[in-house]
Amino acid sequence: MKNGIHPDYHPVVFQDSGTGGAFLTRSTLTSERTVTWSDGNTYPLVVVDVTNESHPFWTGAARVMDTQGRVEKFERKYGKAGGRSTSGGRRAR
Repeated sequence: MKNGIHPDYHPVVFQDSGTGGAFLTRSTLTSERTVTWSDGNTYPLVVVDVTNESHPFWTGAARVMDTQGRVEKFERKYGKAGGRSTSGGRRAR
C-alpha cells in the first residue's frame, strides 16, 4: 500500500440505536462522541439505526405473508380463472 493515500483505519465502537447493543471493530469512520470500552480504552462511538440485533431478517421478525392471502389478493385483482379456457391453458390469438 502506498503511504499517505489511505484514510486512517482505527478501532471504533458501533452502537445500535434501537437495542443499545454495541460492538468494537475497525473502521475509517470518526465521531465526536466517545465511549470507554470494557478493555478500559476510549474509542469513537458511532450510533447506527440497524445492526444484526435489530434487523428483522436476523431477528426472525420478518413479516411473512401466508400463501392463502396471496391467492386471495390475486383473485381479487384478476378474478377467478375457473373454466374460461378450453385450449389446455393456452390463450387463442
